Amino acid sequence: MTSPLPSPVSEGRWTPRLWGTLLVLCAAMFLDALDVSMVGVALPSIGSDLGLTTSTLQWIVSGYILGYGGLLLLGGRTADLLGRRQVFLVALGVFALASLLGGLVDSGPLLIASRFVKGLSAAFTAPAGLSIITTTFPEGPLRNRALSIYTTCAATGFSMGLVLSGLLTEASWRLTMLLPAPIALVALVIGVKLLPRSAREQGHNGYDVPGAVLGTASMLLLVFTVVQAPEVGWTSVRTLLSFLAAAVLLTVFVLVERRSPGPLIRLGVLRSGSQVRAQLGAMAFFGSYVGFQFLATLYMQTLLGWSALHTALAFLPAGALVALSSTKVGSVVDRFGTPRLIVTGFALMVVGYALFLRVDLAPVYAAVVLPSMLLIGAACALVFPSLNIQATNGVADHEQGMVSGLLNTSVQVGGAIFLAVVTAVVTAGARADPTPQAVLDSYRPGLMVVTGVAALGLLITLPGLRTRRSRGSVVIARSTVEEAVPERVPVRDQGVFRR
Repeated sequence: MTSPLPSPVSEGRWTPRLWGTLLVLCAAMFLDALDVSMVGVALPSIGSDLGLTTSTLQWIVSGYILGYGGLLLLGGRTADLLGRRQVFLVALGVFALASLLGGLVDSGPLLIASRFVKGLSAAFTAPAGLSIITTTFPEGPLRNRALSIYTTCAATGFSMGLVLSGLLTEASWRLTMLLPAPIALVALVIGVKLLPRSAREQGHNGYDVPGAVLGTASMLLLVFTVVQAPEVGWTSVRTLLSFLAAAVLLTVFVLVERRSPGPLIRLGVLRSGSQVRAQLGAMAFFGSYVGFQFLATLYMQTLLGWSALHTALAFLPAGALVALSSTKVGSVVDRFGTPRLIVTGFALMVVGYALFLRVDLAPVYAAVVLPSMLLIGAACALVFPSLNIQATNGVADHEQGMVSGLLNTSVQVGGAIFLAVVTAVVTAGARADPTPQAVLDSYRPGLMVVTGVAALGLLITLPGLRTRRSRGSVVIARSTVEEAVPERVPVRDQGVFRR
């Protein structure tokens, strides 16, 4: 790994070029989140213009999720093996092209195909971008600051996407598809000049082709099954067989990875309790938030009759709170450590979701909705950056892409699974006579599930406090060759020790 800016980083000073590098990476993460949130509001206009059914419209969203969630493991390891800079720039170029095509097509299947390609490209830019940050900024305060800004861009993009889609869809839904293209192209041109060059991993024992095929196939099938389950039925033969097939593929994948000399995922990384808590916490965090946003959006637009823009503005305080705190989170992590912030954030999330259960058919925004939005915004500001920091700390440079891909996979799979569960619970509680009160009553069990998922995330991450108090190790298990030499050099870093 080589970086054109070693001195300023090591001395704690960020040069304009280093800021530019971080902004390019942030732009890609911003676009990923922006694209996800913008398309949801535009779906009714797309369906009307292209004459698409509800089931077809679902795949405009699901196509992106399928490409993104299904290929993240492959994307992360590819960045390690072929070079992070190269993989990031190529994938960003594909993202820009797919955005352009998505805004020009006049066919539902072609639009879905463009969305799948965008998800596929994001599956490579996300882990490559995160691993560029973690290999450019040394572990500690500098990396924490960079990651807090980087992850904040995702939350900001998601919030701005809601607002922008409300504005752009008034003119044309095609603008929501086209907007990411010029931004991606500008980021690509700047990235060619600024991104640090990275060497390919040396001595990686070849390419794990069987693992890549099995890992990608199992993730694609799992995400596809979860996305389709609410429509075809969770207990249908098709769904049960698909889950069984996904379980078989995952089992074979694990067996292959245990024997592979150059695995797609080195399973030893999961021997660290800190790493496991980060991965499971990411699933619970994003899964609960996606489920909440889905139900809150339906509540505001379907029951209260708010416009898309009005709904977006209702969510804006949460996004604004995250954006305003972006430059401060890193220093807070330095002082208190990731376990405390993650637990505190999940506690705020549980309270925020629980308070939203008070909503009725005539809510006072400032008294009922706003407190939940502020608590959830504060939770996102604490939890998401801390999870990224905890997952990448103590990991060797040549495995940063792998861990980044694993973390992003946890986020996407968690979102897909828990959103499907929430949808199924709401559908099961729907009545034949959908009066407004009956519809609201059907939403409450879904909100309870969302609150329960956040509470589960809190329980999963609580043991991290005990580990930190006992000065537990953030140790990422090494390969079997390295484990034969049990030498451990303690290095003090953020209140923990690492190899």
